[in-house]
Amino acid sequence: MSTHTAQTRLQLIGKMILSGELHCETGLHIGAGKGSLEIGGADNPVVKDAFGLPYIPGSSLRGKVRSLLEDAMGLTSPAELVYLSKRRGQEVRIHQSDRPDDEICLLFGRNPGRVERVEGEPMETRAASPARLTIYDAPLDPESITAQMRENLDDEITEVKSENAIDRITSQANPRTLERVPAGARFRVRLILDVLCEEDKALAARLIEGLRLLEDDALGGGGSRGSGRVRFANLKVVWRNRAFYSSGGAETELASAADLAAVQALANDASFGDKLAN
Repeated sequence: MSTHTAQTRLQLIGKMILSGELHCETGLHIGAGKGSLEIGGADNPVVKDAFGLPYIPGSSLRGKVRSLLEDAMGLTSPAELVYLSKRRGQEVRIHQSDRPDDEICLLFGRNPGRVERVEGEPMETRAASPARLTIYDAPLDPESITAQMRENLDDEITEVKSENAIDRITSQANPRTLERVPAGARFRVRLILDVLCEEDKALAARLIEGLRLLEDDALGGGGSRGSGRVRFANLKVVWRNRAFYSSGGAETELASAADLAAVQALANDASFGDKLAN
């Protein structure tokens, strides 16, 4: 539980940097959206960079972690949610509050202003919280797509999964195809947690909790149909205090070649806060 108050003073203490690999245990689909369908192409292509390589947008990873933490912390009741978008058929609801110790708002940021609650009167948010968490786009490691894998892929680096939705009344089939990054692919991930006050040090454990929840959930589309199972590996955690940026001080390595369980044990250790020092 956070101990932030309305009087908590913010000033950069340092940055905790978590980097490593995200392994696809099953095929992964993060859609690019497509206005037209090419003959012979998949109905739902994956998002790709300018070089034609799939990647995981930081926004997708960040949004999924936020959603899982909101569920885990019991912050998904209508009274706790506000509308980010009310476009019909595409409503987007997120958790937001005015509480100074709200860890979701501290990790992911909060803007002041009038917001409409899903249930109850509109809320005039006065508290502004800079986001402590930054998650970068995760590029594909091309070497993870082996020559043996390429021989069996539909494209050079992706596969096409065929699905069939059945109408429960007419029994009519509705075939569709889903482009996926294959199981075995690896992406390079990088997350940064800004520590702006002593109270922020506790947010590291909350972040790792969200990543561990993701390993037992699904990333991207088609999760309930087998896609999107991922695992983090070869993680490295370093601490860079203010002196690193102001006078060229050295960084401190806190963990190397670790899994999430090891990083979580580190973040939950009573002495962890002492390691994140000026």
